[in-house]
Amino acid sequence: MDTDTLRYSNRKLYKDRNLLIIFTVSLIAILGVASVTPTFPRLRTALNVPVERIGLLVTVFTFPTVILGPIIGILADRLGRKKILVPSLILFGIAGFACAFVRDFNLLLLLRFLQGIGAASLLSLSVTLIGDLYVGDRRTTAMGYNASVSSIGTAIYPTIGGALATMGWYFPFMLPIVAIPVGLLVLFALKNPEPQGQRNLKVYLQNAVKALKNRQLFGLFIASAANFVLLYGAYVTYLPSLIADRFDAEPFTIGLFLSSISVAIAFTSSQLGNLARRFSETILIRASFVFYAVALLIVPFVPNLWFLLIPTTLFGIGLGIGFPSIQTLLAALAPKEYLATVISVNGTFFGLGQTLGPLLMGIAYGIGGINSVFFAGIGFAIATLIVFRYCTCL
Repeated sequence: MDTDTLRYSNRKLYKDRNLLIIFTVSLIAILGVASVTPTFPRLRTALNVPVERIGLLVTVFTFPTVILGPIIGILADRLGRKKILVPSLILFGIAGFACAFVRDFNLLLLLRFLQGIGAASLLSLSVTLIGDLYVGDRRTTAMGYNASVSSIGTAIYPTIGGALATMGWYFPFMLPIVAIPVGLLVLFALKNPEPQGQRNLKVYLQNAVKALKNRQLFGLFIASAANFVLLYGAYVTYLPSLIADRFDAEPFTIGLFLSSISVAIAFTSSQLGNLARRFSETILIRASFVFYAVALLIVPFVPNLWFLLIPTTLFGIGLGIGFPSIQTLLAALAPKEYLATVISVNGTFFGLGQTLGPLLMGIAYGIGGINSVFFAGIGFAIATLIVFRYCTCL
């Protein structure tokens, strides 16, 4: 396919109704964290929560993904994508909306856990649907568009959440109600090839395990987990505290800085199709961890609030080239009949990263204060780069 034809095809791609519906699912998938983190400092004060415990609001939300990921993949491969996706969206909406009406931190954690059960399938199945519906350059471009749209949401949600938090810490928790109409949209409007027939479960599991015993896949799983350890640990959980405590910033300002990461992700990932024609996915993933390390190195030394835009932009560029490249390579390596399982196992790993990130960085915070969070992140990024390089050098 020549360049002009490819560009025309890609322009038509983002108008495809199925892809637009997938975009809405992806936007819901990242709503549960991105919209509420700007309110953490205010919530901390209102409910008298120690700073080292505030990360539990992220941990309990992401933990179900760690446990349910493989189960979700197996069910989606055997029963169909919609039968998992629609109930997940409805549970996400109901439990998330209920969080706005509680004033006890422990009850809030319980509701966040239930919301996390609903969220567990959303990101992995949105990626699976792209793998189902598109191939080749169109799949790479669709992955990039999806990451770009998700990043636009991640950019907008903190700003919306920060604005709502100025009226009360609980207002950002009302946003998940929009997941219910999205679930109905998926049920009635999404047209996707669902699995046909029931395969023998024992044989299916044996073959799925064989498919997963691939060193390249393992390297990609590790890279996925590392992305979210760094994003949810250093940036999402502790950057708001640094901005609030060091620069005395309001929630709305915190939301703007978290949004700057996503603006960089959105722009970079929208160009993924062009970048992938010049560099392999493996090279792009390796480069992303270099961007992470440099960004984290800068944060502790910024002399002025606005200088933080430099590391947040660099971090966003890293995510923009790295995470969708991981998803694209996974979809290419996974056998078609086990696509949802492979993508969902990957979901388990990034859920593990989301869950461990705040805990690991909380330990670093307890040892050496806020700066040690970012220094620990540098070491983690470098270590991941070394492991990933080993796993992909066959």
